[in-house]
Amino acid sequence: MRSFGLLLAVFTISQSHAITRIPLHKGKSLRNTLKERGLLEDFLKRHPYEFVEKGSNTGIVASEPLINYLDSEYFGTIYIGTPPQEFTVVFDTGSSELWVPSVYCRSRVCQTHHRFDPSKSFTFQNLSKPLFVQYGTGRVEGFLGYDTVTVSDIVVSHQTVGLSTQEPGAIFTYSPFDGILGLAYPSFASKYSVPIFDNMMSRHLVAQDLFSVYMSRGEQGSMLTLGAIDQSYFVGSLHWVPVTVQGYWQFTVDRITVNGEVVACQDGCPAILDTGTALLTGPSRDILSIQQAIGAVQDQHGQFAINCWRLGIMPTVVFEIHGKEFPLPPLAYTNQNLGSCSSGFNHGSKLWILGDVFIREFYSVFDRANNRVGLAKAI
Repeated sequence: MRSFGLLLAVFTISQSHAITRIPLHKGKSLRNTLKERGLLEDFLKRHPYEFVEKGSNTGIVASEPLINYLDSEYFGTIYIGTPPQEFTVVFDTGSSELWVPSVYCRSRVCQTHHRFDPSKSFTFQNLSKPLFVQYGTGRVEGFLGYDTVTVSDIVVSHQTVGLSTQEPGAIFTYSPFDGILGLAYPSFASKYSVPIFDNMMSRHLVAQDLFSVYMSRGEQGSMLTLGAIDQSYFVGSLHWVPVTVQGYWQFTVDRITVNGEVVACQDGCPAILDTGTALLTGPSRDILSIQQAIGAVQDQHGQFAINCWRLGIMPTVVFEIHGKEFPLPPLAYTNQNLGSCSSGFNHGSKLWILGDVFIREFYSVFDRANNRVGLAKAI
C-alpha cells in the first residue's frame, strides 16, 4: 500500500467562526453522561455548537483505539455531522488535512467506503470552495465544508472537512479506511486551513498540547492518546528530540549503524516521524547500503526479500537520534507474511521517513507546546 505521509494536500477555506462553550467537569465527560441517559442526540440537535468547554484552560485526555491492518496502516473511528456519521481514518502525522468520501462521489472506489451526506447533517455548512489532494497515483477532488467532528470524547465544532467527489482507483479502492485525518503542523496545510489538532489546542479541548501514539503488533491494542502521555505503553524514560522544521514532524538523525559501522546518514540527515507511512523509507543509496548490510536480496519484482530462517543471526540496525541509540532488531524491520519475509526498508525519498516499522518499536509523543518529539521503548 502506498503511504500517505508525504502526499501534498492543497485546500482553500475561510476562517473559523466563534463558538459557544459550556463547562466540562472532572470525571465522566458530559457527552458520555448524555449518551448513557439517551439525551445526546436531542442535545446535539438543539445545541450543535455547544459541546466544548468554557472558562477553563484545562481540557481532557481522550483515548482513540486504532486498528492495525496487516502492519501497513493504523486507523480509528471518527464522527462527522449532526446527527453523527461514522468514518474510519488514518491519523496521519505526515499531512495536515481532514477529508472523507462524499455521497457525490459515485465511482467504485467511493462506493466501497462510508460516504458523508451533507443533507443529513443540520450543522453542515458548504464553503463552496474546491478540494484538491494531489497524490503520486492521482488526485482526490471535491469540495470543502464546516461541520462538527468527534474524535473519542473530543467534539470540535465548525471544523473544516474535505468531501471527495473523485478519488484515484486502486490506492483507495481496497483500503480498509475511508479517509485521512492529518496531524502535522499548520504550515504544511494551505494558507487558510486550520488542522483539527490546532483547533483542539486553541479551544483548550485537550489537557496538554500534545498527543502520543502506541502501535501494537496485533490487530487490537494500538492507541492514539490526545492530550497526554500514557506511561503504560513504554519502559524507561522518554528521549526528547527537537523539531527542526515545523511542517512535518521533522528532526535530525545523527547516523545509522550496523555492527558499529556507519551504513547511512554519515554526517546527519533530516528525518520525519510519520504514522501514515507503513515502511521505513530513505534515499536510495543509503537504503541499498542497509539492505546489503542485513542480507536482503532484491527479487524480480524489485522487492528486497529476506530468508526467514536467517532472522536469528541478522544484525540490528541502530538509529542514533539526538545523542541516543534506537535499535531496530531483525524482527522489527522484517515483514513476515504467509511464510515469506521481506525488508521493512524502502527507497525513494530524499527525507528519511520513520514510519510504522519504527513507531512499533518506539512509543512516540508529538509535543506541539515545546515543538519536540519524545521517543521511548514501546512495551
